[in-house]
Amino acid sequence: MSEQTLLNRANRRDFFVHSAGMMIAASLLPAAKAIARQEGDAATPSRPEISPDTIAEAEKLIGVEFTPEERAMIAETVAENIGTYVERRKVDLPNELGPLSSFKLDPRDALRTPMSEVFQGAREAAPQVPAQDEDIAYAPLGQLARWINSRQLTSETLTEVYLDRIKALGPTLECVVTVTEELAMEQAQAADRERSNGQYRGPLHGIPYGLKDLFDTSTIKTTWGAEPWKDRLPTSDSAVTRKLRDAGAVLVAKTTLGALAYGDIWFGGRTNNPWNLEQGSSGSSAGSASGTAAGLYGFSIGTETLGSIVSPSMRCGTTGLRPTFGRVSREGAMALCWSLDKVGPICRRVEDCIAVLNAMNGSTSGDPGSVDAPIAFVADAPVDAYRVGYNPAWFEGPGTTDVDRNALEALKHTGVELVEVELPDWPYGALYSILITEAAAAFERMTLDDVDDQLTWQEARAWPNTFRSAWFIPAIEFMQAERFRRKVANMLEDVISDVDVLFGPSFAASLLLMTNFTGHPQLCLRAGFNDDGTPRGVSFWGHHFDEGTLCRIGMALENELGVWDRRPEI
Repeated sequence: MSEQTLLNRANRRDFFVHSAGMMIAASLLPAAKAIARQEGDAATPSRPEISPDTIAEAEKLIGVEFTPEERAMIAETVAENIGTYVERRKVDLPNELGPLSSFKLDPRDALRTPMSEVFQGAREAAPQVPAQDEDIAYAPLGQLARWINSRQLTSETLTEVYLDRIKALGPTLECVVTVTEELAMEQAQAADRERSNGQYRGPLHGIPYGLKDLFDTSTIKTTWGAEPWKDRLPTSDSAVTRKLRDAGAVLVAKTTLGALAYGDIWFGGRTNNPWNLEQGSSGSSAGSASGTAAGLYGFSIGTETLGSIVSPSMRCGTTGLRPTFGRVSREGAMALCWSLDKVGPICRRVEDCIAVLNAMNGSTSGDPGSVDAPIAFVADAPVDAYRVGYNPAWFEGPGTTDVDRNALEALKHTGVELVEVELPDWPYGALYSILITEAAAAFERMTLDDVDDQLTWQEARAWPNTFRSAWFIPAIEFMQAERFRRKVANMLEDVISDVDVLFGPSFAASLLLMTNFTGHPQLCLRAGFNDDGTPRGVSFWGHHFDEGTLCRIGMALENELGVWDRRPEI
């Protein structure tokens, strides 16, 4: 989850207000923790006394007032309920086990246009390989693929270039948890042998990448960025790890993430923005964005629950593609929110993103929310037939800059048709209670066993306090938020039904918030630079399973802006 999008969440305490029964149990959380840890008679666990006065105090947390008679009955029922909560907590619920009602989209309406060969010139004669390693490191994937295919550059040499940069710059950026040097060299040498024998796995064959350290890698630590798991050693690979290996990609690093997928603070420190080392990279895909922007790997993989691809891409100037919910299997990845988590690429160019997404695309049995859907993308399709929705108000007022407005003007020059759209003024912040409840449930044991105290980040808006606060969300409010979520999804479908994509500043009009909850894809790309020299991006939002259109229009804007190739000075 993005630290930027939740920066002001401390002012939203109205969301931290479970039915009367669940809420009262939560109000006695310290005692509940003690009961959960108790090793006495399971049939008759001790429990705190709950009186009508307890109910009266708890009413302040939910904004509801009961009569004295009602309080007496509630107190009696709640006391009985606590025993069932304690018994349920004895049943192991592993992190990857989501609720039966997990969110799943239907891909039947996905476009069926065949996907073209990404990197149209990948098999053509390539220009000479630059003399400087830095120029090689910053080359887009299409160029790297042409060099490897023409035998001007071996995967082993390219891997050594990136490993040297990781060793030199990784400690400064604090963007890598584990350097996978031995594995990387083995995979690079295997890729070179395959290419010599005429075997071609696709545009990622032999390209080194960084993998967010919440994806399991067999016999290599996967730490989730958090102290309690810093020595965690998986016994199998995640689906994404397997698919990228099958595509011939070379794993050079497990990249940092804010602890448990929030922010840029992890157990080893803070991941930094390569454009300004005094500034964090944002997160939670912190090391993926930071290292990609700094040329430490050819591309990287991130995840997003609420801004964790988009926010660090904005901060570090990378191109981030958050796909449709369910397009990429999350099997073997840490779960934060089962109905919200998504897997996507972080690259330096738009075309690179669609190539990486294509390699990861598809479902597995280990992720019940994943689906199989084609990717419709034609790299050289004309864009003048596309309709792009926007609202002039999104480009004015606080939080917007000339970079946003210049990007809108540049978009007009691509030939797309701009169409004004309106979004209703609804309380979209009410959706937060869904995220907070799912996350707290995913890490319930941390709260009950006081493991949350081990995390470095302990501010009011950090996970430990958020998980505790979630115990005070009324069950009725959670269910109503889910119903509101459906209302938002229906509204958004109506708004975009007459256009191909929406366009705006990346944090405009609550679009990042609502589309994360409705499962629509978002593409964030560099649009220019702030007055302090740090990069700034803009975003497109599209129809479910239509990332190809997002990327085709994004490529046209990227070419018009001409700022993607500027490098940070580290």
